[in-house]
Amino acid sequence: MKVVESNESHVIRNLIFSFVSLVFVLFVGTLGYRILGGPHYSWLDCFYMTFITISTIGYTEVVDVTRYEYGRLFTVFIGISGIGMLGYVLSTITAFMLESDLNESWRRKKMQQRIAHLKNHYIVCGAGLVGSNVAHELSLTGRTCVIVDADMEVIDRYLSSHPGQFYLLGDATNNDVLLAAGVMHAQGVFAVAHDDSQNLVISLSAKQLNPDLRVVARCHDLKNAEKTRRAGADEIVSPDYTGGLRIVSAMVRPNVVSFLDDMFKSEDSVRMEEIIVPMGLSNKPLSVLYHGNIDCLVLAIHAGVNGWLFNPPAKHIVQGGDVLMVMTNPAGRMRLEQLMQGAS
Repeated sequence: MKVVESNESHVIRNLIFSFVSLVFVLFVGTLGYRILGGPHYSWLDCFYMTFITISTIGYTEVVDVTRYEYGRLFTVFIGISGIGMLGYVLSTITAFMLESDLNESWRRKKMQQRIAHLKNHYIVCGAGLVGSNVAHELSLTGRTCVIVDADMEVIDRYLSSHPGQFYLLGDATNNDVLLAAGVMHAQGVFAVAHDDSQNLVISLSAKQLNPDLRVVARCHDLKNAEKTRRAGADEIVSPDYTGGLRIVSAMVRPNVVSFLDDMFKSEDSVRMEEIIVPMGLSNKPLSVLYHGNIDCLVLAIHAGVNGWLFNPPAKHIVQGGDVLMVMTNPAGRMRLEQLMQGAS
């Protein structure tokens, strides 16, 4: 991110320098012709004389300097200087337009402004194979996220199929990058970089900046899992370990795996969601959450020390803090959250 900001500053400095230099030549030329021509030539005449000299338009001289040898030399000086500076300005603008530096800089700053206003979003640190799947799943389920990666090529690969995705180019182990991604207002951080040590530092940095957010970290080597957890990760996921369990499940319980695969690959994005019951809904039956909502199915309720209650009846009394395991789509989840707010 610092490198990107440095490049943007270099672009702006070049543009400012070229325009200031051109304005300076115009000022010197206008002032010089005013002195050479005398007071009977207006400032506009002198400026126009400078402009046609620099632009090589070649109209009749407005300010007559042919009587003075140094006047002609001054015109030559203004012509050479002005044409050179004008050429530099045009070449600089052309180069930046062709390379889309200005457009990219504008779009990046616009995106950073939008990211700064995000609330309860997720930050995906690492846009590789795992990170891109994480961001894709969040997008399918209607959750806003910001992807962070130090390699623009990796980000571009994801943007090719998700052009509207929020992103930041930078090192996610840097506190400034996490702050720019909105870590202070985020709901969770995914530390899914390729290296375990990076994920450990990301977890530590994120938790130090915002202790209230949830951090899920990727861990290749299980011996690093406890270190990452102590660094601040709330949950550790090992793709190799879970992949092994998935392979076994495909062998011994193929129909279950097929069902889960179909669920995750469905176009209507049916998912298993967890919903926390608000305190205002305590001592009310579960049926209040089904009014007008046919897009969800409550499979189980986790009631603290009482453990799990599977397939709860509609008359079951819920308490604040209970966790509902619900099979639903994004529309059903949002409707359920609205019903909860209305019932409380």
